[in-house]
Amino acid sequence: MHYPYAAFHARLQQAGGDASPQALGTLPPLLERLLAPPQSRAKVMTSLDLLLKARKATLQAAFDTTLAADELRRYQKFAKPGKPSAHIVQLRQKQAAARQATSVARQSLIKAAAAFVRDAGIDVPEHTPLDVFIIDWIDTHVPAGHT
Repeated sequence: MHYPYAAFHARLQQAGGDASPQALGTLPPLLERLLAPPQSRAKVMTSLDLLLKARKATLQAAFDTTLAADELRRYQKFAKPGKPSAHIVQLRQKQAAARQATSVARQSLIKAAAAFVRDAGIDVPEHTPLDVFIIDWIDTHVPAGHT
């Protein structure tokens, strides 16, 4: 699984809630402005940390779901008609568990996004789902890189 924000997320966790934006390295202007006021910095950094954890969980869950579906497809292609084998049943259960994890991760992302936009004072456009908005926001404003 590829998590493009790992380096920034690690710096955010190391810096702690009261660190200055400069401790996080070079930041996009909007993120720097959100973290500039000392009175709200700790709250915004904490909610950003939770948001990035939730985003990582959604990426992991999507990866696991795809992996389970691919594995099931590979084995079902050669399955004999009739009652499915125990292995196929096990793969279907694995796929169902992965889908459930995806749903839980998405709910966590929405909850973390709601807290972040509230703490950071970000206005979400009308008629835009919060999860879609926040994923686009993360992709645009959080530094991506490799560790």
